[in-house]
Amino acid sequence: MKKRLLALLLSLAMALALTACGGSSSSSDTTTTTDSDTSAAAAADETTDSSAEAESTSTTSSDKKYAVILKTQSTDFWQSMWDGVEEYAETNGLDVDLYASQSDTDYEAQLSILENCINSGEYAGIAIAPCSGVNMISGVKAANDKGIVIVDIDEQFDETEMESQGATCVAYVSSDNVAVGNLGASYIASLLEEGSQVGIIEGIAGNASSEDRASGARQAFEDAGMEIIGSTACDWDMQKALDTAATWITQYPDLKAIYCCNDGMAMGVMQAIANANKTGEILLCGTDGDSDAIEAVAAGNMTSTVAQDSANIGVVSLELLIDACENPDSYTASAAPEKTPVDAILVDIDNAAEWQ
Repeated sequence: MKKRLLALLLSLAMALALTACGGSSSSSDTTTTTDSDTSAAAAADETTDSSAEAESTSTTSSDKKYAVILKTQSTDFWQSMWDGVEEYAETNGLDVDLYASQSDTDYEAQLSILENCINSGEYAGIAIAPCSGVNMISGVKAANDKGIVIVDIDEQFDETEMESQGATCVAYVSSDNVAVGNLGASYIASLLEEGSQVGIIEGIAGNASSEDRASGARQAFEDAGMEIIGSTACDWDMQKALDTAATWITQYPDLKAIYCCNDGMAMGVMQAIANANKTGEILLCGTDGDSDAIEAVAAGNMTSTVAQDSANIGVVSLELLIDACENPDSYTASAAPEKTPVDAILVDIDNAAEWQ
């Protein structure tokens, strides 16, 4: 994927208060200053239970201030989204703070970031890419109660839990993850004979993005007459994906292809295939369009990846957030707003160079 030139990132180290289940977090103010002496947002006290750092970047000021909370910055997908939002905000003179937890499984830390944003009283609206479908819902409800507009990014809030807690958001922006999985699996199936053995490497069990991608891949394989030998959750973990693929390769010597629900796990599967001296014999498709995956596709070590335009997902989310704050009568808040899809594209050997 083509990399955007990073604008100067001004980091705010946040020591987040993570309390025991059922407890509440306290906060203390920390300020970061831009070149134009613009203040950034607050941080929480560190506790012994757990801690995470969140980075914040402020852009130039405007009438309203907004926050965007991402899962993490530890992958190309999320870094690209961060960069895209930051560039858009700076170009358009918007006052936006960006935050991210240390990992995409740091559920409590991410919730603490949201709680701090709410308690600061600074933000008219907050766009959130939740680590799971449920970890941020209590915070969403708290934001609702303060009149703060919420937009959901990428990972859909669990509708049942949203309704149970009386929480709402005005928009949901994501790739169509069912279509993403279907696109990747359909492509590798088109290169195989009917009846070929294939496998699916899933993310975290219960994660909506993973389940949707796996569902789309499963349907594509079934429609193409493939034999699915396994569909296993590997928790977005490269090593778990490597181990699972190695086991499959041993158990199913005729295995012909594997679809992975993200590129990090695909890197592990690629290594397992290489270890078995089956590069090129076992087709491999990942998801997200991470730079390492695209390089592997260009080198012939992976068959394909489905590149999501994460920068545009972030930009569209921010645009909707701002519009909802400026024109509230045009938006209906609900537990499950209609999805605003952002298209993905298949990257294979023919177009990989365009994405590097």
